[in-house]
Amino acid sequence: MPDMGIEDIRELFRLRPRPPDFPERRKRLDAMGAIPLAPDIKLETETVGSLRVEWSLAEGADPSKALLYLHGGGYCSGSIASHRYMVAEAGRAAGVRTLAVNYRVAPEHPFPAALEDARAAYDFLIRRGFTPDRIAVGGDSAGGGLTLALLTLLRDAGSPMPACGWLVSPWVDLQMTGGTIASKADVDPMIQKDYLDELTAAYVGGADAANPLISPLHADLRGLPPLLVQVGSDETLLDDAVRIAGRAGAAEVAVTLEIWPRMIHVWHLWASVLADARLALASAGAFVRAKV
Repeated sequence: MPDMGIEDIRELFRLRPRPPDFPERRKRLDAMGAIPLAPDIKLETETVGSLRVEWSLAEGADPSKALLYLHGGGYCSGSIASHRYMVAEAGRAAGVRTLAVNYRVAPEHPFPAALEDARAAYDFLIRRGFTPDRIAVGGDSAGGGLTLALLTLLRDAGSPMPACGWLVSPWVDLQMTGGTIASKADVDPMIQKDYLDELTAAYVGGADAANPLISPLHADLRGLPPLLVQVGSDETLLDDAVRIAGRAGAAEVAVTLEIWPRMIHVWHLWASVLADARLALASAGAFVRAKV
């Protein structure tokens, strides 16, 4: 398939508006992710208790190193299928095996179900013999927030920490206090405040959205491993990324913030047809290679 520009991607969203109900949204996102994998990618699915996970391994990658990946979708959509291509190519770029997690989603399974599943997947990697210094944890959008929540949960429990974290367009403030929620609304084709309000209500349930395990913007970030934060300049969640990078740096966490001009929410998903998505994955891959 020939390459597309970011405006072509924007047009796809205009032509395929978001359905009103969660089941159709899930089908739409999975369909968008139905991209043929490169022939050298090897997939293997396992079940950890009731949790489904999927390994991917590109030719030449080191199977003794792992990227644990937590997909986006506002805690209500997304799956192994929706992010399979992106995750497999991220593993190639990083030179590691990947483990994608089909964590439980809301509203059927509100907080803390997703976080419990993320912790279960990390513990599974440790049981399988992956040492913490050879594990990276990453996620996009809600998965980025979940990545931070997992890291703080591990630290507070005194558990061994992974080598690094990778946050793509992270949603870390479910109270939506960032200024770009409004100032970028006219240029973001995907994420608007009314949509985020709906997702928050479904995920938070009876909990407090200010809980640091729900909104890691409020978390104590001291002692976390090095972080890479990637975000597009045309995202309503731009302030989430900028603020979390600043707070991590102030907490003496080694953090790299990349703001990609004109890019939209989780543009990495379009790596099969978008050059900037491939470049972003290459940058993330270089970061992970340097840490694990």
